[in-house]
Amino acid sequence: MNVDVAKKLTEVFPGCLVEQDEFPETHIQLQPDQWSKIASYLKETEELSFDSCMCITGVDFGEEDDLESRYNLHSMKHNHKIEVRISANRKKPIIPTVSHVWQIANWFEREVFDMFGIKFKGHPDLRRMLLPEDWVGYPLRKDYVGPDSYHGIIIPKVKEVWE
Repeated sequence: MNVDVAKKLTEVFPGCLVEQDEFPETHIQLQPDQWSKIASYLKETEELSFDSCMCITGVDFGEEDDLESRYNLHSMKHNHKIEVRISANRKKPIIPTVSHVWQIANWFEREVFDMFGIKFKGHPDLRRMLLPEDWVGYPLRKDYVGPDSYHGIIIPKVKEVWE
């Protein structure tokens, strides 16, 4: 990428904490408080033009650490990519929605909410997407303990039983 995104962000958003690493591909680490404004900037700024949100995923590093949401963005105009990483407190994981910036984020954020329990503040329809509405917990978190049964159906814990 020929544009230093981290430098541009710190110039435009003073006080914004940005960490940048080039390996394996460019990524920046941001705090959630300015994410909505920064997302709009990344999409609308001519020399950046990150017009495509390819993926949003959640990451759980372990019981003592924060959760993280990762956004893989691509500019079709300039053919460059970046990964934006936003940390969220494990006990109260909240990140501002960017569904108003990239429409596809609506679905991606719902999936991350469903699997990791990260709430996207301002999301127009934040509800479970893959699991039933009455499901308890978030299955892709490392501290998740699944139920023994669901509506009277026993859920086997031993791999050999369900293979």
